[in-house]
Amino acid sequence: MRILFLTHSFNSLAQRLYAELTERGHEVSIELDINDAVTIEAARLYEPDVIVAPYLRRAIPEAVWRNHLCLVVHPGIQGDRGPSALDWAILRGEREWGVTVLQADAEMDAGDVWAEARFPMRAARKSSLYRNEVTEAAVAAVLQALERLQHKIFAPEPLDYGRADVRGRRHPLIRQCDRAIDWLRDDTDTVLKKIRAADGAPGVEDELLGRRCRLYDACEEDGLRGEPGAVIARRDGAICRATRDGAVWIGHLKPIIPGEPALKLPASTVLGTALSGVPEIPAPLHAPAPLRTFREIRYEERNAVGYLHFDFYNGAMSTGQCARLRAAYEYARGRPTRVIALVGGPDFWSNGIHLNVIEAADSPADESWRNINAMNDLARAILTTDSHLTIAALQGNAGAGGAFLALAADRVCARRGVVLNPHYKGMGNLYGSEYWTYLLPKRIGRERALAITENRLPLSAPAAKRLGLIDECFGDDLADFGRRIVERAETLARDPALGERLAAKRAARAHDETEKPLEAYRAEELEHMKRNFYGFDPSYHVARYEFVFKRLPAWTPLHLAGHRRANTPAKIQ
Repeated sequence: MRILFLTHSFNSLAQRLYAELTERGHEVSIELDINDAVTIEAARLYEPDVIVAPYLRRAIPEAVWRNHLCLVVHPGIQGDRGPSALDWAILRGEREWGVTVLQADAEMDAGDVWAEARFPMRAARKSSLYRNEVTEAAVAAVLQALERLQHKIFAPEPLDYGRADVRGRRHPLIRQCDRAIDWLRDDTDTVLKKIRAADGAPGVEDELLGRRCRLYDACEEDGLRGEPGAVIARRDGAICRATRDGAVWIGHLKPIIPGEPALKLPASTVLGTALSGVPEIPAPLHAPAPLRTFREIRYEERNAVGYLHFDFYNGAMSTGQCARLRAAYEYARGRPTRVIALVGGPDFWSNGIHLNVIEAADSPADESWRNINAMNDLARAILTTDSHLTIAALQGNAGAGGAFLALAADRVCARRGVVLNPHYKGMGNLYGSEYWTYLLPKRIGRERALAITENRLPLSAPAAKRLGLIDECFGDDLADFGRRIVERAETLARDPALGERLAAKRAARAHDETEKPLEAYRAEELEHMKRNFYGFDPSYHVARYEFVFKRLPAWTPLHLAGHRRANTPAKIQ
């Protein structure tokens, strides 16, 4: 089928749907929902069999939905209506939620129902639920709707609130007054729900140490206590704030500055010297810790396997985070184990350098340079490990430098629902580093490497496995993937031939080093990066600014909008 995506942005859900549908042989083109005229023109140019809207913030123009079947993906159960579906579900403590595929018509979220998929809710950030449970349900519902459309064996059902199984209702746009935290009265569970329901947008407006901010990225603290509302500790950029019956960690803040754009940044960066009297309380890397606390990096080992877990907000890795992870890796490398598994977070493995922190720096060019070198140092430490076999365990998505960082491991395993974006070019023609010019051709050859980096399109984990970009793809959900990673890692650690594998690994690295040293790859990549950061072409700095401040594009990039270009990218075989 010819499918036109109409979407506010090419976000994680849209990317996953794109990957799933193109995998199944559908022809998909993408138009960002900029204005009615652009949408109408896109439908005319492409003449799609169906329009799918995975993520919209406004109604589809009547001239489009009257002339084309338009399927809207709504992150709510049947009957749920309004723009704050998932927010309200978290605040109400819903135990089950879902995704509904509706036919667009004159009234928002009230069209005929083509499909619905449900899932159990977990205590998590809205953004995490969206990237995992909502995305999986959306894939299932969209595939079911398209199958019904193709086979012409189904008539969509009108929304009927008289039916007992239609539990959803219309809800208004949630306001900041609905999210407001009363630190004297709200218990920890209520505080967490309010912040999680606003993550990653719009955040919860609040006052901290005399500064108006929006709060994001919250988790519970088991041990620390204090006066309700007081900031009682800090750790690795996060702050701990007491509640009436406990405490919560807040990882990120966005300052509220009337009339000025603001960046979401680590909480300690925003509060700065106001935290001078607040103690820094580090979390032990390798020790039993409270079940619930803030730790971006932790280490555990079992049966000759060291598991190095890291979970960075939105997958962005600042200079400091790269350095901390490298120090933790060196610790893992010194342990008496045989295998090291690098286990990324449930939402992201890594997305490479931290663009928000870079944008906020006194010199973004200098911070870009420090950040990419810190990423390179980490990649080199993994690449040159000859004492252990290493596994990159991708529970969540990976992009740009983060995708290539994973390739530094001996084996790369990804959860089946993971999406990879192994390219940099969309960020103002950024060249990239992390030894990608060595790692990528070594895995898939130069021709495929060029196609992947130039096409700038997402790859599903199954597609990446077929290409040879990753080694394995498995796991129906996070728990299943976690179990299977442990099985594979421990099987490798027990393998009597592990010594031979390590000897072969050392020999291969020595051969490659003789052919061309790693430092030569790094120097060549960094020469390109230096031009990106310090050269006359400001494309990277402009693209970064527009990305971090979420500026809407004036047009859809041509690598997405196939209907607007003469030649489509070559299909990667």
